[in-house]
Amino acid sequence: MTLMHLKHLAEASGGILYLMAILLLIALTVVIERSWYLYQALHAGQALMLSLDESHTASVQSLQQLSLSYQGMPHERLLKTAIILRQEPDAEHEDARMEESIMREIPHIDRFLWMLDTIVTLAPLLGLLGTIIGMFSAFSVLADANNAPTQVTGGVAEALIATACGLFIAILGLVAFNGLNNRVRVIMHQLETVKLMLLNRVKQPKRNRQSDNEKMAAEVF
Repeated sequence: MTLMHLKHLAEASGGILYLMAILLLIALTVVIERSWYLYQALHAGQALMLSLDESHTASVQSLQQLSLSYQGMPHERLLKTAIILRQEPDAEHEDARMEESIMREIPHIDRFLWMLDTIVTLAPLLGLLGTIIGMFSAFSVLADANNAPTQVTGGVAEALIATACGLFIAILGLVAFNGLNNRVRVIMHQLETVKLMLLNRVKQPKRNRQSDNEKMAAEVF
């Protein structure tokens, strides 16, 4: 299939194939960018949970080191919130503040996925539109009595290429969208787990200080 033939097919579809090529490029860009980011976030979450498993308490210094290690990852905001809570002995609503940190990270985690979702729906419709436009050109051949009927079938076959391209883009985008959505779900579960692990380690020293204060008060009386 030569470049001239591809140009002929694109023009026969009313230029729809040019637009679908742009949609395919956008879809591939989103898939590659989000796959790499979510892959990094997923492995960062696993490494962070392993690090937290090794300690039953979390000092400000250790949390700061972890925060530097996970810069640019969605877990960084959770660690910074934990540092603030650790530095405030009388902090209240710890769970709500950590949950707020997670909610603020959601737009960064599923960024651009709406574009992929839109392309999955839009590509088949554009393909169908390109086929209809191609059909107009194919059946217009019948207006000339000197044209052979085989020219109509050839035009119909060329018009169906637009639908095939639209379905191909939609299938590719749907598989990628579901895979990326699954990674987002796993990362969100990781964030919830990390939140609980940090809360347990941040609250533990407070309970110890409280019990020490109670012992001192009991000794005085």
